[in-house]
Amino acid sequence: MEKPVFWKKYIGDRAFYRRLLSVMLPVLVQNVITNFVSLLDNIMVGRIGTESMSGVAIVNQLLFVFNLCIFGGLSGAGIFTAQFFGRGDSDGVRHTVRLKCYIALIATALFGTVFLLFGEPLIALFLHEGEVGLDLMATLHYGQEYLWVMLLQMLPFAIMQVYASTLRECGETLLPMKAGIAAIFINLGLNYILIFGKLGLPALGVVGAAIATVIARLIECAIVVLWAHRHTKQHPYITGLYRSLRVPVPLLKKVAIKGMPLLINEVLWSSGMTTLNQCYSLRGLEVVSAINISSTVSNLFFCAFFATGSTIAILIGQLLGAGELDRAVDEDRKLLAFAVALSAVVGAIMALCAPLIPALYNTQEQVRQLATQFLLVVAALMPFHAFTNGSYFTLRSGGKTLITFLFDSAFIWVVNVPVAMALTHLSTLPILAIYAAVQCLELVKVVLGTILLKRRAWVNNLVETI
Repeated sequence: MEKPVFWKKYIGDRAFYRRLLSVMLPVLVQNVITNFVSLLDNIMVGRIGTESMSGVAIVNQLLFVFNLCIFGGLSGAGIFTAQFFGRGDSDGVRHTVRLKCYIALIATALFGTVFLLFGEPLIALFLHEGEVGLDLMATLHYGQEYLWVMLLQMLPFAIMQVYASTLRECGETLLPMKAGIAAIFINLGLNYILIFGKLGLPALGVVGAAIATVIARLIECAIVVLWAHRHTKQHPYITGLYRSLRVPVPLLKKVAIKGMPLLINEVLWSSGMTTLNQCYSLRGLEVVSAINISSTVSNLFFCAFFATGSTIAILIGQLLGAGELDRAVDEDRKLLAFAVALSAVVGAIMALCAPLIPALYNTQEQVRQLATQFLLVVAALMPFHAFTNGSYFTLRSGGKTLITFLFDSAFIWVVNVPVAMALTHLSTLPILAIYAAVQCLELVKVVLGTILLKRRAWVNNLVETI
């Protein structure tokens, strides 16, 4: 019996899902474990008190912009890495890795300088009186302590991302996963020891949490870099990687043209998300705490569509680089269908868990209730987030970085941020109504993503003439 048209268009065969899972599962497992341990870390800090949890959450919002800058900067070069690998061009991969190193070092220096000079006023932007009567100065103090130590993990994080992203783009997803798992369990163990003062050590609170993260980052970086340089047969581009620091000018120009919008996009998107949270903070410090709890929990469940997004970037990028354009279109449609279906199931599970996890925090009941309500809103919209995330990675894999810039960060600054500012500054609506209204703007992006994908302007082989 012939399969229905719907089945042929949106459901792949066994070989398709084997290929999908071989790329996605290692990324998914690493992300799930990472975010699960981050949740445990967050709960540990939350056990100290609401002020310490809020101070750490604010600093992590600021570091989030740096992390996404690294991701965006490396992703521009990564488009070419995946396609060079698909073509079997080790020299091309080698050049992109060098370029990634330059990007990582420049970004680390810039953000490190900003955080050193302006850390205190940036934290203070999120501190506003609310209904619960939390101590704003204590929150500022905790945030400053945490930030000074966390500056030390920025460089190892950036270098690790250079190597890990390259390995993934060249088909090696297991090693970054193993290194990440090792690092997060080290982080978790050290958090327990250093935050609460176990094994005869003093209780360091938020400083202990920061020290644990720095040590974990250093170990993760060492594992990934050393492994890559010891396995040159599997990854021949590593041989002679630093014999020259030169990057060919034609490649540099192409990466600049295709990658600069990605870098700007990630910086603007992450700073836009941080600005949204700053808008929400005007309703009181308890909102910062509730957003922190809901975001940490949400990130655990978001792993489902984040992993499929990374899979789309890798698989579709390789198909485009190999010149299999029609196959890329067909498999992209099936990957998006898989992402939406998976996220619908995960969203339902998240809704069931929403009242349970906030109860683990040592905070006020009002904070727990707000966190639960935020989680329910996010759970309901998760399939739509999955589609827009997959659309973003599809457009990016074909080099349509200007369009991804407009689709992602331009949208958040032109639509989300003005709506949030208007509702928080000019209305007396409760924070839940404001949060839900801003989140529902994702539906507009679903329509835009559908239109952009159907036009097929992203179906490009970028390395054909390099």
